[in-house]
Amino acid sequence: MITVNVELGERAYPIHIGADLISQTALFAPHIAGSSVTIVTNTTVDPLYGDALRSALAPLGKQVSTVVLPDGEAHKTWQTLNLIFDALLGSRADRKTTLIALGGGVIGDMTGFAAACYMRGVPFIQVPTTLLSQVDSSVGGKTGINHPLGKNMIGAFYQPQAVIADIGALRTLPPRELAAGIAEVIKTGAIADAAFFDWIEANIAALNACEPAALAEAVKRSCEIKASVVAQDEREGGLRAILNFGHTFGHAIEAGLGYGEWLHGEAVGCGMVMAADLSVRLGHLDEASRERIVAVVKAAHLPERGPDLGASRYVDLMQVDKKAEGGAIKFILLKRFGETLITRAPDEAVQATLAATTV
Repeated sequence: MITVNVELGERAYPIHIGADLISQTALFAPHIAGSSVTIVTNTTVDPLYGDALRSALAPLGKQVSTVVLPDGEAHKTWQTLNLIFDALLGSRADRKTTLIALGGGVIGDMTGFAAACYMRGVPFIQVPTTLLSQVDSSVGGKTGINHPLGKNMIGAFYQPQAVIADIGALRTLPPRELAAGIAEVIKTGAIADAAFFDWIEANIAALNACEPAALAEAVKRSCEIKASVVAQDEREGGLRAILNFGHTFGHAIEAGLGYGEWLHGEAVGCGMVMAADLSVRLGHLDEASRERIVAVVKAAHLPERGPDLGASRYVDLMQVDKKAEGGAIKFILLKRFGETLITRAPDEAVQATLAATTV
């Protein structure tokens, strides 16, 4: 097992990375102080890992209940969030009740948001079961739900007690879900570590094949980079925004098509190609680097071209973005691998990128 620490003073927490961690009681025990635990999971994950987690918690002598939500990004809504609150109130959960998010990014985001809101804050633990959630969404405390007009626009910054990333859970991922997670790995290398990007290019076949050693390295390095960024800028006042490379275009794709039509990582993969194209058009990035991004996205079996929503629709959706100010879109662009900039872009350049990268 490898442990990466997120250094946030008294709110610091560990990220444990390794195989078969869901069954290890000792990893959960230090982070559960109250007498009750509520596991939040979904209809896909509960049959796979719910019993293992409940068995791991049994020796702690806690009252354990489970909330099983419908699966998918389309259910990341107020209505589904209320199912968690209904269960907590129905079981008379108190301020020491610990929530455990068992699932991918949707479950992690909604459980964290519920934990931030219930009784104005109860502890929670992240147990991410997808590659995307292990390398990105479970780390850093960004929680929330979607709105029809914008992704993740309603939420809170709220840190978990711990992240327990079981690499073994990735064995059951469908190929699409695995590819979606690889997109966030590619993003991390592109924005923060040129050597890691080189490693991703060299090991993309191993990642696609779900080889444990390659996945463990990808999760470890991605978490190290994100933990460092979050420690410097927890609430996205500046530096942390670089983690949104590919997301401005990607979020527009998700909202424009309807949540769940494309997976988040698929939209981010395509969004990185679009952002790289815009970076070249504005003179920040060289063409060879753009081609490397396109090639690795393609090698990861991610879409390279966005849907043709219409340029005006893309712009409208991108204006509903957490980085936008006064309706002006801010883009995360690349100067070179490992170096980004946050900037506005002329309308004609954005229009040209959309024309070149959508079908």
